[in-house]
Amino acid sequence: MKITKVESFVLHVPITPPITDAINVATHWGLAGVRIFTDEGFIGYGYTGTCAHGDDMIVDTIDKYYAPLLVGKDPFMVRALWEEMRFGKMHWIGRSGVTHMALAAVDIALWDIMAKASNKPLWQYLGGAKTKPIKAYNTNGGWLNWSQDRLLKDVTEIVEAGFTGVKIKVGKPDPREDYARCKAVRKAIGDDVIFMIDVNQQWNISTAMTWGKKLEEFDLFWLEEPLNPDDIIGHKKLADELNVPIALGEHVYNKYAFRDYIHQGAIEYCQVDVTRVGGITEWLQVAGLAASYDVPICPHVGDMGQIHQHLVAATPSAIMLEYIPWIRHIFEEPATVVDGHYLLPQTPGASTTILPRYFEEYRIR
Repeated sequence: MKITKVESFVLHVPITPPITDAINVATHWGLAGVRIFTDEGFIGYGYTGTCAHGDDMIVDTIDKYYAPLLVGKDPFMVRALWEEMRFGKMHWIGRSGVTHMALAAVDIALWDIMAKASNKPLWQYLGGAKTKPIKAYNTNGGWLNWSQDRLLKDVTEIVEAGFTGVKIKVGKPDPREDYARCKAVRKAIGDDVIFMIDVNQQWNISTAMTWGKKLEEFDLFWLEEPLNPDDIIGHKKLADELNVPIALGEHVYNKYAFRDYIHQGAIEYCQVDVTRVGGITEWLQVAGLAASYDVPICPHVGDMGQIHQHLVAATPSAIMLEYIPWIRHIFEEPATVVDGHYLLPQTPGASTTILPRYFEEYRIR
């Protein structure tokens, strides 16, 4: 099999209503991605997720630097192709961020081709570690721009729908407001529901130490991204001092950074995101590294779960998966949660094939 054409794309899918966390305001979810065509008729789809900013930089990297390396190559040589792209012309100016997100999109498309050609859903092609539905936790009711009344209504409805875990955003200018919201949420959902909070990097070490300790009373499952994601020492200090486990990974872009976080004991739940590291090829390496330290995997879903449902199903140490349903309607086989659990996909591939109608409706490039 040979690659015959590489075609980038950008889709912007509306988010209704718009949401905010402590960093971002999002009206659309961006898919900066690629379709890879082969001489045997298989088409691989891969993408990375954005807040609909910077997508042009990602697809420019694909078009100018990665696509020329792919045409005429065998997609089943995915690891060799990954190394060639990773250490190509873009290595000098970028070893994370835009270049790795572009690499992720291409790598995902290659794995999609391999699974389709093997007539297996990706989770089976990767070896399959789970045969039962995967526990989901829901993030979509806890946005920072929600009023407290809206917040409580949403998390209550999430629990009533069968989810056994919810996550909300914190990081208000006054942490006392975060405290009040957390107190109200825990009361609303009861003691048996898993409850996580996400700071989106907004605290410094003193704020995190003070309010992390105060919030422990609400039996938090984890404290997510409390500090700058490059601050391994700060996260190590928090992990040592707080009873609440530290979770992060959505802004950690390569296996070496994960190695340092894990080896230092600065991370207790590994949220490695396949769309931020260099795709499935590097995600699997990070998952293996985390397993050797008994650090559980709980991915951040920049892909909104389409690819990660396969990776979690193929990874023994992956314990559950985030759920945000913004873009599921655009796919041939959308990620589906029933009674708080992801159903395992059955269609060959990585569940990344986009319906033609939505591909055209949301395409901006």
